[in-house]
Amino acid sequence: MTRYDAVLLDAFGTLFELDRPFERLRASLRERLELDVDAQTAERAFRAEMAYYQANCHRAADPAGLRRLRRTCGSLLADELGLARPGEQLVPVLADAVSYRVYEDVPPALRAIAAHGVRTGVVSNWDCSLPEVLVTAGLDVDVVVDSASAGAVKPDPRIFRTALERLGVAPKRALHVGDTPAADGDGARAAGIDVRIVDRHGDAGRSTIASLLEIIPLL
Repeated sequence: MTRYDAVLLDAFGTLFELDRPFERLRASLRERLELDVDAQTAERAFRAEMAYYQANCHRAADPAGLRRLRRTCGSLLADELGLARPGEQLVPVLADAVSYRVYEDVPPALRAIAAHGVRTGVVSNWDCSLPEVLVTAGLDVDVVVDSASAGAVKPDPRIFRTALERLGVAPKRALHVGDTPAADGDGARAAGIDVRIVDRHGDAGRSTIASLLEIIPLL
């Protein structure tokens, strides 16, 4: 018998991180638009676009909504870079800039969770493309719940309950792991789920675990 029947996981900051986005953005601008943008400008523009995306990704619950969101993000990026170009032209540039690097502890942790017979789910504030993102990253889980499709944004406990319903698991038999104390911690606890916060940056006072492998003895 295991203590848990399911482990829920946040996506960004828990399973993977962005891989050199500012460098990728500059390279794509040079290749696609023949524009040379300095590193500081590229970083500022990308961070502005990323903040907008994070605040609005829940609006992209279907392919049409995702296309609209990406065009808007492209327009925002063009404005931040001072470019008089339609947002549609910047969409492929953003796609080039956004590449994810899976943390080294994630694949062995997922294998160990599966070996215990425990099911897995990803619960993340994301658009409807999250399942595709996970496949591209080579990450295989049983259930994927994004905030756009679920109609609930963490820390709303409804998004966690949606994952549990799809897994057929009771809250007291689930563990959620995320990197954000408010969105992940407060939201999962409100749904009656145990929580561990992973701190990959060593921020004092935040950390409960430093690696996903630390949850294996808890199973």
